[in-house]
Amino acid sequence: MKAPLIVVSGLPRSGTSMLMQMLEAGGVPVMDDGIRPPDVSNPRGYYEVERVKRLHKEVDKSWLADGAGKALKVISFLLEYLPDSFSYQLILMHRPLKEVFASQNRMLDELARERGNAAEESLIKSYEDHLANMRRVLASRPCFSTLPVNYQDVLSQPAKEAVRIAHFLGRELDTARMAQVVDPQLYRNRFE
Repeated sequence: MKAPLIVVSGLPRSGTSMLMQMLEAGGVPVMDDGIRPPDVSNPRGYYEVERVKRLHKEVDKSWLADGAGKALKVISFLLEYLPDSFSYQLILMHRPLKEVFASQNRMLDELARERGNAAEESLIKSYEDHLANMRRVLASRPCFSTLPVNYQDVLSQPAKEAVRIAHFLGRELDTARMAQVVDPQLYRNRFE
């Protein structure tokens, strides 16, 4: 049996790129096509595969077999389009929704892109609804085993979270190196 695909997911701006960096530092091969370069919002890179953005449109998803034992970032809105024919170890990032909203707006401003016209309360409500639905979908699909990870816990206790992630994956990872890549200075949009 092939090794599961390690999927790192969450809302945009929830810390998924940081988690991909941790996995790579720990010794997990990561899938990254390098198309989206680092920028001021993600100075260490996005760790994305462009093809993931078309999961909801593609019929042939056999390319995912190349990811067995590797880490792949998949935004939470696309998780439901991963086929049941593979098994997934899902690391699901959680971050306070007000921080997600602020970080998205800051990124759009820094990239000189237009913000959407949704009010903060409306967007946060839609995120809450999405996350609740996603939890229901994941619970009904045995191909997923899931580890929830809190963004703030990773920043405040990276060594402990690195060990927890390695335990979930059932792998010998360099947890010290994983913890070292966490940079609290990149935590720029916080609400105490």
